[in-house]
Amino acid sequence: MSAVADAPNRRSRDTYIIFVALCIFTFINLMPLIWAVLTSLKDPKDAFTIPPTIIFDPTLEYHRQVWFENDFFRYLKNSLIVSAGTVLISIPAGSLAAYALSRIPRRNAGPILSALFTIRMFPHMLLAIPFFVMGTFLNMIDTYALLILALVAINQPFTIWLMHGFFLEIPRDLDEAAAIDGCTSWQAFRIVILPLARPGMTVAALFSLLLSYNEFLFALVLTGTDTKTLPVAIASFGGEDISAWSLSAAGAIGIMLPIVIVMLVLQRHLVRGLTAGAVKG
Repeated sequence: MSAVADAPNRRSRDTYIIFVALCIFTFINLMPLIWAVLTSLKDPKDAFTIPPTIIFDPTLEYHRQVWFENDFFRYLKNSLIVSAGTVLISIPAGSLAAYALSRIPRRNAGPILSALFTIRMFPHMLLAIPFFVMGTFLNMIDTYALLILALVAINQPFTIWLMHGFFLEIPRDLDEAAAIDGCTSWQAFRIVILPLARPGMTVAALFSLLLSYNEFLFALVLTGTDTKTLPVAIASFGGEDISAWSLSAAGAIGIMLPIVIVMLVLQRHLVRGLTAGAVKG
């Protein structure tokens, strides 16, 4: 009887330990962000004192410089155009490919998925040079189209892999039922399958958005003054100069805010999609 009575206490104690461990883990992961926020609010003389200054007079001067004196809105517009274009191309194309791979025999789909996974493992620098050469030949350097197509190419394997798992969870009986009702393969996919795969498409769209929004190397190589995106612009805000680190920290916070807002707005859909992908049967 005592063992049975102690079981709730042990469960409560284990839950408390797990909660404390998660809090510590979260705090450790948030430390760089907290440090960046504090640095962006300090003058450089306060940002690099040893030991670090905890009590200081905060200033928003560097945030004002980032947003209103460094063309931040133009770079933000470029990033949003590139990210939206990448999502609008990669999700429809990736959904079609993933659906087809989920409906063919596994022995035929396996090699294709393995090849896609191998492509995704290529170093970005290895792919950036051919894209630059092709962009130069086609006179497309410093255009949205070239960067969008490059990002679609490097992120598409991940999108297909992610969507493939969601489509596998949708029973094939639904395809057969739609065919019996007179639907073509395209109609069955569009009317029956896609609504069921919407949570997975939302997750894939969010990850595609994150990957394209944060891309630095391809944006550095393939863009110029007209289409420079936020990651490349922030890198030029004087991060190599210690006296400009407060400005760089303010830029890092500024580049993070739009994507944080998007994730907070769509958090419910993200959790729902990830949960749907984890449930079997």
